[in-house]
Amino acid sequence: MTLKHQNDPELIRELLADPGIWVVVGLSNNQDREAFGVSRWLKVELGKGIIPLHPSAEVVHGEQGYASLADIPDGTDIKVVDCFVNSEHVGAVVDDVIAHKDRLLIDAIWMQLGVTDEAAADRARAAGLGVVMDTCPRIEWRGVRSSGMGR
Repeated sequence: MTLKHQNDPELIRELLADPGIWVVVGLSNNQDREAFGVSRWLKVELGKGIIPLHPSAEVVHGEQGYASLADIPDGTDIKVVDCFVNSEHVGAVVDDVIAHKDRLLIDAIWMQLGVTDEAAADRARAAGLGVVMDTCPRIEWRGVRSSGMGR
């Protein structure tokens, strides 16, 4: 029997309070997608740097996009890779993050609300990454803010 992943409230608090860069996987200029609104909120409300990651490599919210993690310049200090992909695709994203973890100084993977992959989460943790799964930073921010860490 596999234990269900439990998110660490301290990790969530740390990731949301840190001003670091978030790579948003699946972010394009499609305003109907959750990634568009959440990434705008991360940038405007929390003051985070964002990097759009999408095959189209579009500029989104004034930020240069990239088609893959491999295209992001060496030494870019990434706090979180935020995954707006279906659960069946997130494992490949996690494996890519693990492959680029040291080059891009990646600290954590965040799988959005409805996105789960226990095996991928286990691989990420084994590689030394923080893991948040099946929740949204905007939802979690309410708890962080109410605990006195808000702006």
